Amino acid sequence: MEYKNTKAERDTVTRDMRDFEAGTDNTFETIAVIAKRANQIGADIKEELNSKLAEFATTSDNLEEIFENREQIEISKFYEALPKPVSIAVEEYLTDKIYFRNPANDPTEEEAEASAEAAAAAKAAAAKA
Repeated sequence: MEYKNTKAERDTVTRDMRDFEAGTDNTFETIAVIAKRANQIGADIKEELNSKLAEFATTSDNLEEIFENREQIEISKFYEALPKPVSIAVEEYLTDKIYFRNPANDPTEEEAEASAEAAAAAKAAAAKA
């Protein structure tokens, strides 16, 4: 995911809670979805940062190298300036970029079969008419 070009807020923003109920009809379920996505984003960003900083890892600690490694400082500052993972997740949720489902709300196999049979019967009845 391209987190560098996100339009997520970098500061605190007051939001209308009704906007969060649109997809789930439950504020707490929405918050759980956003929290899980924020954890995924945070892990991705941390992994990317660690891989970039691993290039600068040295076995010998030379005092001059520590103070003069500007590239490493620039990379760290860039990642510090990114929006927080929760802000990115909220922006993704509000722009419908997150796919989620609740297994508790999914129909069971029997309900799915019954629904499919009812649809087939209705189709057959419509074909006869």
